[in-house]
This record gives sequence, C-alpha cells and structure tokens, in this order.
Amino acid sequence: MKTPAEFDEIRPYEPEEVQQVLKELIEDRQFSHIIKGAAPWLPKGIRNGILRLACIGVKTPLDFQKRFMLPAMNYLIHKCTTKCTFGGHPLPDKEGRYTYISNHRDIVLDSAILDVKLFKGGYPTTVEIAIGDNLLIYPWIKKLVRLNKAFTVRRGLSPRELLQSSMLMSRYMHFAVNEKRENIWIAQREGRAKDSNDRTQESVLKMLTLGGEGSPLERLKHMHIIPMAISYEYDPCDYLKAKEFQQKRDNAGFKKSKQDDLDNMKIGIWGQKGQVHYECAPCINEWLDELADLPKAEFFTEVARRMDKAIHQSYKLYPGNYVAAHLLRGGYEEKFTAKEKQTFLDYLESRIQKIDIENKDVEFLRERILTMYANPVFNYEEACK
Repeated sequence: MKTPAEFDEIRPYEPEEVQQVLKELIEDRQFSHIIKGAAPWLPKGIRNGILRLACIGVKTPLDFQKRFMLPAMNYLIHKCTTKCTFGGHPLPDKEGRYTYISNHRDIVLDSAILDVKLFKGGYPTTVEIAIGDNLLIYPWIKKLVRLNKAFTVRRGLSPRELLQSSMLMSRYMHFAVNEKRENIWIAQREGRAKDSNDRTQESVLKMLTLGGEGSPLERLKHMHIIPMAISYEYDPCDYLKAKEFQQKRDNAGFKKSKQDDLDNMKIGIWGQKGQVHYECAPCINEWLDELADLPKAEFFTEVARRMDKAIHQSYKLYPGNYVAAHLLRGGYEEKFTAKEKQTFLDYLESRIQKIDIENKDVEFLRERILTMYANPVFNYEEACK
C-alpha cells in the first residue's frame, strides 16, 4: 500500500526507494569507514563491489532486514549475551498486527531482538520503530534506520510544534497498524528510565489517541497494544547512567552531547548483557472495556497503571537484582548464593572503576547502580501483591 504523502518526512522507506538509498549508503564516505572496520584487509573497491552484489534483490525494508539485519542480530546475540529467551503469554495470531509497548533498555536492540523473535516464530512481518531524530546525527544513520523500518520522532520542539508532530505521528501509527498492516514497537516513555523504575507515561498513551477515530478507548483498541517486559542481567550502560546522575547532581544545567548519545548507543549494542529475556503480556483489549465509564483523566491513569503492572509482573529477575535489593534494603538471602553475591559485587566494583569523572563520588555512584538493579525486584513485588 502506498503511504500518504503527509507522512513522507517521518516514514520508513517505500519499496521503490530502497535500491537508490542502498546505492547512496555504499557511496557515503562515513558509512564506508564504518564498514571498513568489518573487513579492513579488503580494498575499498572490492568491499563496495561485494556490498553491491549483496544488495541485489533487496526490494523492501523487510528484505533488507532479512538479508542484513537478521544475520547481524544473530551474531550480536551470540557475542553479547549468554542466553536470549522469550516467554510468558503466547504471542498473538500471525494474521493480526500489534503495537508492542515495552520498558526501554536500548533504542536499537529493544526492537531488533523482538524482530528476531518474530522472524523465528514464522510471523509475516517485523516491527516498525519510533526513533528520536536526536540520534540521527549523520545522514547515513538516518538512511540506515529508515531502511530498518524506523519512523522519526522529532525532538526539541516548541509546545505547538510538539502537538502537531504528535498528531502526525499518531495518524501514521494508526495507518501503519490498520491499513499498511505493520506491527509497531515504541517505548513506554520518552528516553530510558535510568534507574530502571519503568513507568508508562500517560503522554505516550494520549499521543496514540490523537490519530484514529472514535473515543480514546476505541482509538487505543484499534492499536492492539501488547505490554512487553525486557529484562537484562547486566546493563552495558549502567556505569554511564550513574555518571550522568552525578553530572546532573553537580551541574543542574548538564546535558549530554549528540556524540554522548552516539557513544551510549554503541556501548549499549556491543556491551555484554549476560542473559536477556523478553516476555509479552496479554493484549490490553482484553480489559480495556472495563474502563469505559472512567472520566478521561482517570482513564489514561488507569491504563498506564495496568500496563505497568503487566510489565512488572513479566520481569525475569536475576541473582544480581536480588543482591542489589539485599544491599539496599536487606533480606532476599534465599534468592542468591554466596558465589552469586560475590560475582555481582565484583561486577559492581568494576563498573564504578570505569567511571571517569571529576570529583568522583564513589558512594553515590554505587547507590545509583544498585538502585538500577534493585528497582525491578521492588516493582515486581508490588505488582504481584
């Protein structure tokens, strides 16, 4: 289906655009430098020739994912995790299209690992993803993510511009799910919860109701939302998040640079994660009608609360999570062995040592990292009451 022109600035590439964009990528000097790192012994002409051959027959973004991203993700999962599992509520039928809303661990991998699951499960398509334009700092990055079925979220807008942008994005998402017949993944909030206290922002749900037709409840039902929990045994960016906490504590005006964002993205992708687990909760359409009589303000609050409960109940908790909870609040000794405790303590100290910052506050940094690993335990317990 041809995508309406109003979405041209934010949508993924259309099939007729793919081959031209691939040609532009191969000829891009910065992208060529990145590719050189994968095969530095090959002359540029031969390397580009191999890429051109590999691109033959790639006619759609889904073709691009199957040809390039699936092998890359299988390699990355093998290299950067000890195990990658999926569980919980069975995924929906293969003919439906859904909006997966999850806690946020990595802007690239959150959706990419889900794509692998959908590929291996025999589903006919993957997910389109929302990605902030603050991360698209080079033209080749923007081209690459649009080839990988990303649509763009504009950042740093005035209130009026933000409303217009949100309305456009919402209309596109309704179009993608219900007419284009694509799945979507978005995070439950803007940016990562740096302390892992994962909460769904009501503004995300309200944005979804700016498009479509009918009442807010009906518009959410049209998106077929599935809450999903992502659990990492180890967060590669934990020490960077702790560093940022101190930087913001010591300097109220501190802001990361675009290069910081890019460095965080690189470490998040290639850093060691230990075990990774994805778990889907039932589609919220199963209970949305129970909220039909709530006032509008209370409606969004209750939807967010129930989604949070579903996500928190779906966490997979690792020994390190319980060790962190024990060190902050005591208890939980039955959840880990002495060896597992020492392993996590050694890991914790190694992360603190990686933090290079002026006036380094070791105790503050240690508490911040412990909180990141303990909050999933506290949220899980609260959700299961």
